[in-house]
Amino acid sequence: MDTIRNIFLVALGGALGSVARFLLSKSMQESLTSNFPFATFTVNVLGCLLIGILYGLFDRNLLIGRNLSLLLITGFCGGFTTFSTFSNESLSLFRQGEMFHALLYVGSSVPLGLMAVYAGMYVVEKF
Repeated sequence: MDTIRNIFLVALGGALGSVARFLLSKSMQESLTSNFPFATFTVNVLGCLLIGILYGLFDRNLLIGRNLSLLLITGFCGGFTTFSTFSNESLSLFRQGEMFHALLYVGSSVPLGLMAVYAGMYVVEKF
C-alpha cells in the first residue's frame, strides 16, 4: 500500500509541477519576443531555487515527512523541471567531496543530452 501511495504522491506532484511549468512558460512566451528561451531558462532557475529551499526546509526539520518530500521535491520539482534535480544532485556530489563524480556528471550531462536529442531527431529524419 505504501508503494501505491508513494506513486500517487509523485504523480500528483508531477502533474501540478508540469501544469505550473506550462502556465508560466505560456504566459512568458506571450509577453516576450526574443530568440532567447526565457521561459525555459526562468523555469529552470526557479526550479533550482525551489528545490534548494525545500531541501533546506527538510534538512532543518521545518518541513517533515517522506510523503511531503515525495509530493514536493520528487513530484512537483521533478514535473516542473528535471534541471533542478540535476543541479541538486551535482551540488550534493560537490558537497560530499566527490569531485570526480560531480565533474563527470556535470561535464557529461549537457553534451550527451544535446547529442542524444540530435541523434533522436536524426533517426526520425532518416527513417
